[in-house]
Amino acid sequence: MQYSIVDYLQVKSVPGFRIDAGYWHPEFVENSQLVSADVKIRDFVEENICNIKSSPINRNFKYLEISKISLNSYEYEITDVLCGEEPDRAHHILEKGDIAVSTVRPNRNAVAFIQEDGVIGSSGLSILRARNIEVEYLLAFCKTDYFIKCLMRANKASMYPAVSNSDILNMPFLVPSDKFSSLIVKIIRKSFACLGKAKDTYNDASSLFLSELGLADWKSKYHLTFVKNYSDIKQARRIDAGYFQPKYDEIIHAIKNCSSGWDVLENLTTVKKCVEVGRKAYLAEGIPFVRVSNLSPFRLTKAECISEELYHTIKQHQPRKGEILFSKDATPGVAYYLNETPQKMIPSSGVLRLKNKTDKVNNEYLTLALNSVLTKEQVNRDCGGSVISHWRPDQVKRTLIPILSREKQKEIQQKVKNACNFRKQSELLLNCAKRAIETAMKKNEQVALRWLESETKGD
Repeated sequence: MQYSIVDYLQVKSVPGFRIDAGYWHPEFVENSQLVSADVKIRDFVEENICNIKSSPINRNFKYLEISKISLNSYEYEITDVLCGEEPDRAHHILEKGDIAVSTVRPNRNAVAFIQEDGVIGSSGLSILRARNIEVEYLLAFCKTDYFIKCLMRANKASMYPAVSNSDILNMPFLVPSDKFSSLIVKIIRKSFACLGKAKDTYNDASSLFLSELGLADWKSKYHLTFVKNYSDIKQARRIDAGYFQPKYDEIIHAIKNCSSGWDVLENLTTVKKCVEVGRKAYLAEGIPFVRVSNLSPFRLTKAECISEELYHTIKQHQPRKGEILFSKDATPGVAYYLNETPQKMIPSSGVLRLKNKTDKVNNEYLTLALNSVLTKEQVNRDCGGSVISHWRPDQVKRTLIPILSREKQKEIQQKVKNACNFRKQSELLLNCAKRAIETAMKKNEQVALRWLESETKGD
């Protein structure tokens, strides 16, 4: 049993008069003692962030919602929104260099570094616009365990963990020396550079793939009217107009006219279904239970957990090295290649395990093809489900895959490997920066500097 003995005056001094045991958990109390409360984050950020309520915008815009922020780095995806169709939660007007921190489920540590002006952020984000501090240092600080635990402690919600903007702004802040700040900034900028190389290299691989099929400049176009034969409708056993959009014919034509051939996924891989356990089985710690939301082409994000005991009853679903995890529900068509022996994990029923069973395609090439616009358009054509998108396993098996020459496949494979290496290096540098800040908190800057210099001397 864990417990804390706290002086009543100390309890009384906390804003909001927190007497709940969770707030005074020994781990949180110890964490709070790492940084002096004399200086707060609010002392180093702008507090007046414009929003579309007080400063309306009359234009289309790019929208950032919390679910589109990576949990492993500082990346994010944005959604195009038409003027007049803004989501209810659209709020903040962001600027390049802003740091957007999720105020909901703070334990997940969704933190984005904004790369352009004019993005509109969700009201569920706290926006940190740095002043009198290097923004790269502030970004690394927001990825530390200290930052996460402070927000977990500040949570007041009983059903859905959440903190306020004030909780973030009033968090004690570790002010660095110029030397320490400069080194952290240098490491983070190298992380940015590596991530940029990763994206460019992967885009090169994707461009090579599409150009070989004559689709280098292809864009999806929605047709209001078109003509189809009754025989096509009868063969497809579909009568919805969306299924017969001409854009899908363009994709299928390009695949079937690949000079090196094509095949269906069923002939290239074995397809294994996974399992569902139900939300009641989720734990804070244990064996990761990988759902569709945890999948991306480049990584597996932090997942909910199940018990070791439950894992052993369903461990036949444990993924193996060389398999591709592929989503069929919610966000169908996301593929992640397990190129290393994975840790213990169980994928949910919304995920399929694909195992290459031929020498026609290599795994990196196949994963890129599955994540490409070719598969995305086949998903858009086939998917059902009125609330949650669902791509039936029999439809997944019929996915058309172009088979480029071995030489082109090897070229694409190498580019994908290089992109993954750049991405790993970027995340390693980010982890080094945040660990150095954590070391400075627990020990001192000199120890942190020596460790960071030894870890990054080759970079």
